[in-house]
Amino acid sequence: MSLVIYTKPDCPYCEQARVYYNSEGIPFVDYDAQNNPARRAEMFSFSGGDPTVPCIVEDGKYKGSGWGDPPRG
Repeated sequence: MSLVIYTKPDCPYCEQARVYYNSEGIPFVDYDAQNNPARRAEMFSFSGGDPTVPCIVEDGKYKGSGWGDPPRG
């Protein structure tokens, strides 16, 4: 499984997603969608323009944006 999380600095929901996937032993790539315009455009292509982070992409497919309790991952 390939997991990508598009995030922004100091986002508590992004941190919750990181903690969750780390605790489950699920490897992921974390891209900064706020400070990297290319990654932001990539995120928008998956999310249909939704700016909500974290944006979760699994195996090249958009899984959703945002995070909650319990985790949506």
